[in-house]
Order: sequence, then C-alpha cells, then structure tokens
Amino acid sequence: MPDPKGPAWPSGDSDAGSAGGQGDERTHELSRPTPEQGTQDPDTVEPDDQPTVWAERPTMPSPLPSEPEPEAGQEQAHGTRGQEGATEHPTAQLPLPKQESRPAESSRPGQPHRPDEQHHPEQHRPAQQHQQQRPDQQQHQQQRQTPQYPVPQLQHHPQQQRHGQPVAQFAVHPRGNGAPQIRPTAQPWPPPNQQDQPTGPAATAPPAGSHAHPVRIEPDGRQTQASATTGEQPSSAPADPGRPAKTGKGGKRALIGGGVALLLVIVLGVVLALPSVSNRLALPWAPNAPKGAPPEAAPVNLSLRGPDATTPAPTPSGVEAAVAGAAANPDLGTFTGSVVDPATGQTLWQHDAGTPLTPASTTKLLTAAGLLLSVDHGKQLSTTVVAGPEPGSVVLVAGGDITLSSLAAGKESVYPGAARLDDLVAQVKQAAGGTVTSVRLDVSAFTGAPTAPGWAPEDAPSTYATAVGPAMLDGGRSIANDDHSMRVGDPATVLAQQFAGRLGAQVGSPVTTTAPKGAKVLGEVRSAPLSELVDAAMLISDDVLAEILARQTAIAAGKDPSFAGGAEATLEVLRANGFDVNGVQLSDASGLSTSNRVPAKLLSDLLAVAAAPDGADPRTAKLRPMLGGLPVAGGSGTLADRYTSAPSDVAKGWIRAKTGTLSGVNTLAGIVLDADGRPLVFALMSSGPSPAAARPALDAVAAGLRGCGCR
Repeated sequence: MPDPKGPAWPSGDSDAGSAGGQGDERTHELSRPTPEQGTQDPDTVEPDDQPTVWAERPTMPSPLPSEPEPEAGQEQAHGTRGQEGATEHPTAQLPLPKQESRPAESSRPGQPHRPDEQHHPEQHRPAQQHQQQRPDQQQHQQQRQTPQYPVPQLQHHPQQQRHGQPVAQFAVHPRGNGAPQIRPTAQPWPPPNQQDQPTGPAATAPPAGSHAHPVRIEPDGRQTQASATTGEQPSSAPADPGRPAKTGKGGKRALIGGGVALLLVIVLGVVLALPSVSNRLALPWAPNAPKGAPPEAAPVNLSLRGPDATTPAPTPSGVEAAVAGAAANPDLGTFTGSVVDPATGQTLWQHDAGTPLTPASTTKLLTAAGLLLSVDHGKQLSTTVVAGPEPGSVVLVAGGDITLSSLAAGKESVYPGAARLDDLVAQVKQAAGGTVTSVRLDVSAFTGAPTAPGWAPEDAPSTYATAVGPAMLDGGRSIANDDHSMRVGDPATVLAQQFAGRLGAQVGSPVTTTAPKGAKVLGEVRSAPLSELVDAAMLISDDVLAEILARQTAIAAGKDPSFAGGAEATLEVLRANGFDVNGVQLSDASGLSTSNRVPAKLLSDLLAVAAAPDGADPRTAKLRPMLGGLPVAGGSGTLADRYTSAPSDVAKGWIRAKTGTLSGVNTLAGIVLDADGRPLVFALMSSGPSPAAARPALDAVAAGLRGCGCR
C-alpha cells in the first residue's frame, strides 16, 4: 500500500521479489525523504557525490527535441507542492539534465518573463493541476489504471547497450530540500546476450512536478513504455516548434475533398472539349460553331407548279407538232403510241394505239391497277409458324411474302420495310421453349407451275426472275441488298435451311407439308402494305413480286392463285371498272412472257385515270398509288441511266414512266409535265429494233412533250 505521507511512483507491475512478501501486489514506491535527512537551499548546487539510482527506458524511434531548462524557482515551487502532500500525476516524465540551479528568470532584474520557456504539459505538468487524493484513493487508482506485473528493482546500469542502441536512464539524486531529482542520461542498450540485472537499492519517489515516463516490464522480460493516466482530462499541449504539425481528420478530409473536386473539374473539362459534346451543346469552341453571322436565306424558286387556270389547254395539233418528228424515227420499228390529257380525258395524239403489241414490263401497270382496284391497299402478307404434328417439329406456313428479309436488324434489303426472319425465329424460340428439332414448309398458298407460258428456260433462275412460289427470302436473291444479284433456283428450300439453322433444328423430309388444322401459332411476321409492294415492283421492275401481287388479285376474286388465275382476275377487274380490254392477252403478271399482248390505248387510259384531278373519277383514289412508284427520268429505278444526254436530257426529272424491255421489244408509259406545267400521260410501244436503238428514240418522243405548250 502506498505511503500516505507522500506521492508514490506508479508502476503497473507487482513486486514479486520485494521484501514485502510473496504475493504482495504492491507497486514499487520511491521512498520519500524524511525531515531527518535535512533540507537544502533550493538555490544551491547539488553535490556531484550524491548516490545515483538509474532507471532505464527505451529511447523513442524519433527523439523529442530538448526542452528548456527548468527554472530554479519553478523547481522549488514544485518541491514545495510535493511537501504539502499534493497527489502527483502518474504519467512519468523524462528527467531533466543535471545543471546548476539558478534564480527564476522572472526574479532577475530587467529580464521579462519568457512564456516560450515553459515546460511541455505532458512532460512537466504543474502541480496545482492535480487534485489532492487520500492514500487509499491513490492505491485504488493505481491498481485500476495499470495492470500489475512483477518488476525488478531499478538498478544502476552504467553504459549499458542493447543491440548496440542507446537507452535512456534515469538518475535519482536527493536534493537539498529532501526531494529527489531525476536526471536522464543516455546509455546504450546491453547486447542481446546480456541480461538486465537489477542493481542498487530502490529509488526514492520524485518530487511533485518531476516525473519520468513509466516503463512496463512484461513477464517475458521485455520493457515497453506504458501510458499513465490520472483520470483527469489532459490539457492541450502547445505545438512543439521542432516537430512537424500533424494533420487532423478534418485536414485530411479537406485534402481529399479538394483532390476529388480538382479531378471532377479536369474530367468535366475533357468531356466538354470532345467535339461530339461541344457540338451538341453549341459551345463556343465546338468545331461546328458558326464562324460568322448566319447567311441570309436564298430565294426559293419552286419548279413544280400547278397549271394556271387561265392557260389554254393543249390541243391535238399542238401535240402532233411536238412529237411528229421523233415519232417518225425508223429506229422505232413497229411503233404505236397514245397521248392523253388526264384533266379532260381527251386523247391528244395517237398512232395505231388500238393495235396490241408485246408490252414487256409495262404489263405491270395492268397488274398494279387490277390489285389496287380490288384489294385493300393496307393488306399485309403473313408468314406464320405453327406447331407440327410431331413433338419438336414446326411448320412454316408461307403466305406469299417473298420480301421476307434474311438480314439482321438495321440492314435493309432491296425491299424497304420488309419483315425479318430473325424476328420470326425469336418468336418461335420463345413460344416453343427452345425445343424445336425439325422444320418443314407449307407452300399451299399458291398453285400451278412455277413458271409461265412464254418464259424462256434461262429466265428462271436469272438476275431478274426465279421459280415463283409463296416461300422465299429477299425475292430469291443470293445477295439480299443487290437487285442485280443472281436468284437461287429453289428459294423455298433455301428459306427452310435458313430458318432451321437459326433455330438449331434440322430440315424435315420432305421439305414441304401441310400444316395441321387448328395448330398452335408459334410466331408470325407481316410484309409491308400492298401499296408499298406496288411501288417496289414498279421502281425496280421486280418480275417475281409482280407475280405475287397478281395472285393476291386472284385470291380476292376467288380465282386460282397461279399465273393463269392472276391474269384472268386482272382482266376481269379492269373490265369491271370500265376499261377496254378487248384484244388483251396475258400469260403472266410481270410481262416476262412473250405471249402477252396489250394495246397502247389501255396503258394510257389507266394512267389518265390515275393522274386525273381529285374527285373527278372515283377510280382515281384507288389508282393514284400506282404513280408513286414510277421511275424518274435520269433519277431512279430503271430510268436512272436514261435522259442524260441530248436531245432527251431536257426532260430529265420531268418524266415518270414504267419501262419495258425484251428482245426486240421496248415500251415506255408514264406522265410528263409540259412547258405550261400541265400533266400529260403517254404510252409508247416499239417492236423490232434492238433496245440500243429503240430506247433513245422512245425517250426523244416523250421529251418532245416536255418542251411544248402543245397549243
């Protein structure tokens, strides 16, 4: 138990080997000088022959800077405080170097007090900051604060070394006033094989205000610096000028926040510097930012204008004068033609217009007219997949959509807006759960032969035609987006293989079958509307697509969906709508057959109704879409490479017409705006000469209509 007469030297270790007896958990106490030892003037110098007790402590990795010497007056004051019985702070202090005592700076005449020479609070805490405690409280606090371990007595260790490193030692000297003084001295550590042997008597307790840091000696003999507490809140220590300032949590957060903000500014600057971003945001440094004032709008001169109501209408004599010279060109061979004013329906010029000739691809005008007059323009052709008779089998039911595209999404074939096979595959996979094992086709939508009478053997397959059927991809082309690519010989089988391959299934045998009635529908895709399919057939003169359209007319009329059924239904529809079809012979719907015969007058009559003023004829609204797909002279479709040189180039862009070409056959039927802006329709047919000679001759006749007022 600590001596109640004075402060005890705190220690976390028990003194197992002390004279107090075994098992005694008392801490080592430094004896307090008794009055019998006498007192000494605090201003006198300590004798050097006083016995010194050394207490060693490991040096810190980074030694602290030397502190100012304590003033003699301060030491005296502290010693006095200790004699009064004040409780000492248990935190040990490194002792001060031995030095001669001198009067306090404040007591010297002419010397002001220097606040920067005060001791560090944690190294020299004023005695008045400690609360007075009873002896029993001191013992209880020491036992509670520091674990008790056995500790050897402090001994003299002159010039010890440990691993060649110096150690801090404490020299305890009694002062003249009875209070001991602890002095540090640097001593090397003992070598690794040298054991610390306690020597010398136990040191007496230091006076108040003079503390050394406690050293904890572990059971294995290791010595570590132990922190001591008093239960009081330590006062803030002034910054040590010799030690770099520590950055607190707030400072670290500020540094991190500043770095993040700087990084964000850099990233934002880089993003805003990107051309795509700066252009979209119209930033001043954007590459496409205007370099000057915006230009003034240029005046617009509309080339297409409606005819002036006061302008005289064209006359037959005027048209005759305009076309007579070109129509007499011998390169035309057997030549027939007709020119009609659609506003009045009057025939302005004709030459053997009632004589039927081979129309070639101008036959498509009849096919389109028959379809548009009898079938809903918005109808779409369906391709459906149903469950087959066996588990895992499916049947693709072809509905005649030969525009079904094999291309992936984002790529267009020659048919704008075509349905995609990939979409159908995705639907089937989802509906069937990915268990499709075999694929077969139902092609019963069409009947009859795959080719028409009058087709040459080399026509199917070729770059313009193939065997006609309801099931094919990309119109049977080998290259989906190339209109002039070779067509495949068996387009239905190609479709079955593509479909099965994308499903991870096999093509059944035989390839074709009939779908079970009432079978579950697993997927369906639809073509573009029929009016758009008419445009495609006209623009690129698609023979296979024209045959498909004629079969839709046959189905609507209750006819057999075949070459013969389509031709018969077309003529019946035209006849029913007031067109003269006498002498017309049709073997197909595309004009590829050389057996077809059509007079020029029927062609011009169909175009005149389609181009008539709105409301003048109830048939006009149904036939008007037929004009939208006609190629433009020198601009699109089969007329893209024509009307590019004199004398026909004056009509470039002013004529829209359907072409027709076979061996020894050349035809042209369409609409033109004359010099007064009035539309005129024409049909020109030539038979005999080669296309190289007949085409320019036909173009010249139509161009003559463009250059006249025809009055």
